[in-house]
Amino acid sequence: MVQRLCIIGVGLIGGSLARALKTAGAVGEVIGHGRDTAQLQLALELGVIDRAETDLAAALRGADVVVVAVPVGAMEGVFRAMAPHLGDDTIVTDVGSTKGSVVAAAERAFGAVPPRFVPGHPIAGTERSGVAASFAELYHKRRVILTPLPHTDAAAVATVRGLWQTAGAEVVEMEVQHHDEVLAATSHLPHVLAYTLVDTLARMEEHTEIFRFAAGGFRDFTRIASSDPRMWHDICLANRDAILKVLDRYSADLAAVRSAVEHGDGARLLHTFGRAKKARDEFKQ
Repeated sequence: MVQRLCIIGVGLIGGSLARALKTAGAVGEVIGHGRDTAQLQLALELGVIDRAETDLAAALRGADVVVVAVPVGAMEGVFRAMAPHLGDDTIVTDVGSTKGSVVAAAERAFGAVPPRFVPGHPIAGTERSGVAASFAELYHKRRVILTPLPHTDAAAVATVRGLWQTAGAEVVEMEVQHHDEVLAATSHLPHVLAYTLVDTLARMEEHTEIFRFAAGGFRDFTRIASSDPRMWHDICLANRDAILKVLDRYSADLAAVRSAVEHGDGARLLHTFGRAKKARDEFKQ
């Protein structure tokens, strides 16, 4: 039971966590902080938070746990603003998709990464954003990755783990750099591909007919291109090295497929497509 939870950035991710904890009766009071007063007011009306604060010091006062749910590019500024107002026993965690940049931001902002700071990343979300899109079941049977450092307080890790488990998630731990490499391949690259494909097609002269006759495969593959552009801009810059590495690998493989199409190499195409189908079918299991 967390008596007072502060969420900085009450959108889809933070709002869904608050809803889940409230539903489970695992939190006493939820305070929401942000600069968008309309979003805070909506969060109040929806019952996602119990109190809205635009003043950060007031929002942090007496908080047992603080969840920083802002874009990764805004993390350092938020950490710097938080630093003078954090209680000695306050646990801080985040939901950023890149952990190396968040840990570095915390080190710069606080002078050293606080022992009670637990970097985290829920592998969940939708293409929608904002508190109106939040729902209590978002984390059911989803994974949350925690990337504690060697000096991170074990009790703080246990508390953060418990919050996510209460929300219905499976919690795993991972080293910071390994997290960023894995997520570059499984999350960041697919978003880059979806955005780029939609942008390419939208700039073609026949784009009206292309979108008009797009079938289910196009909708499924490009759905995530409706995600928040600013958030993914921040992620691409924050995880630049890992994303470039996997982009280069994908570009080489795509060039090989192009060569097979150009030279009518059906055996190469069938081998590639068959191998991909087998891997995807095994993933579904």
